Amino acid sequence: MELFDIPKHGESRLDSAVLVQINFNSLGEKRDEHEFKELVHSAGADARGFIIGNRSSPDSKLFVGKGKAEEIRLVVKNTEPDVVIFDHDLSPAQERNLEQVLECRVMDRTGLILDIFAQRARSHEGKLQVELAQLRHMSTRLIRGWTHLERQKGGIGMRGPGETQLETDRRLISIRITQINKRLKKVNKQREQGRQSRKKAEIPTVSLVGYTNAGKSTLFNKLTSSDVYAADQLFATLDPTLRRVDLGNQQSIILADTVGFIRDLPHELVAAFRATLQETTEADLILHVIDSHDEQREEYKAQVNEVIFSLGAEKTPQIEVMNKIDLLNQEPRIDAEHDGIPTRIWLSAMNGDGLEQVAEVLSQTFSEQVFIGHLTLPPNLSRLRALLYSEDAITEEKSGENGEYILSVSIRRRNLDSLLRKEALSLESLIK
Repeated sequence: MELFDIPKHGESRLDSAVLVQINFNSLGEKRDEHEFKELVHSAGADARGFIIGNRSSPDSKLFVGKGKAEEIRLVVKNTEPDVVIFDHDLSPAQERNLEQVLECRVMDRTGLILDIFAQRARSHEGKLQVELAQLRHMSTRLIRGWTHLERQKGGIGMRGPGETQLETDRRLISIRITQINKRLKKVNKQREQGRQSRKKAEIPTVSLVGYTNAGKSTLFNKLTSSDVYAADQLFATLDPTLRRVDLGNQQSIILADTVGFIRDLPHELVAAFRATLQETTEADLILHVIDSHDEQREEYKAQVNEVIFSLGAEKTPQIEVMNKIDLLNQEPRIDAEHDGIPTRIWLSAMNGDGLEQVAEVLSQTFSEQVFIGHLTLPPNLSRLRALLYSEDAITEEKSGENGEYILSVSIRRRNLDSLLRKEALSLESLIK
């Protein structure tokens, strides 16, 4: 018997479900029915019923009120689902009370997303982060399912003060959380070392962010010629992936694909994936991928920017990437401000239309890190000329009237500065 009710990685504990979604007038919200169904589908569950309703505010005991709870109970009785899933966060007491009334397992929105994450995590770090989020979520709900073990342990060798089974479970969960945090600290240290190495090499990092299923991984694969898993489902990608992309003219970037954001992303997951999302907080540029065909794109954009703000990355330069223009029958283009600074790129990651525009914008954005121009070297600086050739920096060479070398050069400024320091020269003295 397993102590914790946690789904195996890559497996779902959901089979059939009745879905419940309530709009609360006092909160002024309109829940997204399509997204909720997509979440359930992504978890691998078969929806046997969808119940919607309206209330002024949540009921403290049953969340939905007695009348709606009875309606749900009748649907559960007729369809016999494995679980009833609410598109809301429920308190442990509400979850427990609903299970007693419905006589069926109840799962809230956070539990549903955690279940999806458990299936999607592939890397060791990702699995640890998901388990940590699950344990934190579970620690507030331990009493559910363990009430029959509240009594003190007894028997030979177990008499005396002892501890309840519930206290044992809490202690074991606390121990496991401590173990996972220690492991994640080691992983985070390695990740930080990688970030410092990239900073030392002065390779800029570009982070792909966006609402889940906006097409980030598809775009990532096209730009990097990689095979990161991409699918038409929510949270297809959990584990952050970094690849180097050469832009030409000796320009390179590190492109980072990150987990998709979503409305009401559980706090447990934000906390668990904070180290992963640090790739976004320390990026030199954010490419915000948006599904241009989605009618709710503005709402989703606001949700993503809200998460970016919560991570402290709101000051990082951001360019919007309007994806899926093939569904709008539009042509690729670049939108720019009056001063020529690009603000938006229109493309289709699936078809590859507009990738040239992405490369153009990235090259323009990071052009200051590369020197492209002409250098005039007198004959006595032949060693510098040889060093420039060794860096593959010379694109064209001509001879001047006095035997000087007139070189067309494209080289990273850091490398050029290093060569000039060796020769005790300044760049200005060589530009004529």
